[in-house]
Amino acid sequence: MPTISMFYGIIIRMYYAPSKHPPPHFHVYYGEYRASVDIQTCEITQGKLPKKQSRLVIAWAELHQEELMANWTLLMNGEKPFNIQPLQ
Repeated sequence: MPTISMFYGIIIRMYYAPSKHPPPHFHVYYGEYRASVDIQTCEITQGKLPKKQSRLVIAWAELHQEELMANWTLLMNGEKPFNIQPLQ
């Protein structure tokens, strides 16, 4: 599972899984916390993050929604995603 961004101890990853992994989303890892975020709604759909990290991830997702969707399309076609600028 490629890491596409990292910031403030938060790791953002997306899976290679053509046609088997909808809806468009990414995975977030922060210490022992895990979550999935829907790219289209920028909402956590599974798992949990601390409140501060959750706000950071959602803000980052909103800023990079188009890039996340482009990466989703690449991954669903079996192609390698590109890195996305971290939150600064």
